[in-house]
Amino acid sequence: MSVITEPTRRDFLYVATAAVGSVGALATLVPLISQMEPDRATVAAGAPISVDLSRVSPGQQIQVFWRSKPILIVNRPPAALKTLQDSKLIDRLSDPNSDAPQQPPYAHNWHRSAKPEYAVLIGICTHLGCIPKFFPSPDPVSPATDWLGGYFCPCHGSKYDLAGRVFKGVPAPYNLPVPPYRFENDHTLRIGENPPGVSFDLGSIRQL
Repeated sequence: MSVITEPTRRDFLYVATAAVGSVGALATLVPLISQMEPDRATVAAGAPISVDLSRVSPGQQIQVFWRSKPILIVNRPPAALKTLQDSKLIDRLSDPNSDAPQQPPYAHNWHRSAKPEYAVLIGICTHLGCIPKFFPSPDPVSPATDWLGGYFCPCHGSKYDLAGRVFKGVPAPYNLPVPPYRFENDHTLRIGENPPGVSFDLGSIRQL
């Protein structure tokens, strides 16, 4: 026959010590687990993001966010690339050769990108910060006469081509900025990281 005894003071101390030890271990474990994932401040500060381009069809645009900024990614078909080199368009641009430092060195070219078919632009108008609308080709709803395709800012009428180059005679003074980025492979874009050996950040952008 078992005898039930009252808990002694020593038993109480054992239980209390074990409980405190468990809480201490948990307190140690939580910060350790938290350190295994980037915190919100790190992400907000500009942690790189990866974008799958495999489902972006020619002529299509997608939008993602990096550093709380809209990033516009366009798969430009051959016809659009041909238009970007058309003298009829170039004569209407304010900075056709991208002389203002609004892009990294690997995007300082006629298509303003690392690969001609993909435009990667920060979608903030360089006038007063509105988000330009995407009008990729001439059609009945084109925002202006003789439209050759590109971006139109609804706030004050600034216009850009499909490389983000600004037109003459509009309020915006500069081309749309190009963020730092690289291609991890043929179908994965890494925004916020430069290719090896290149150093570029948004500090050189004149207006953003």
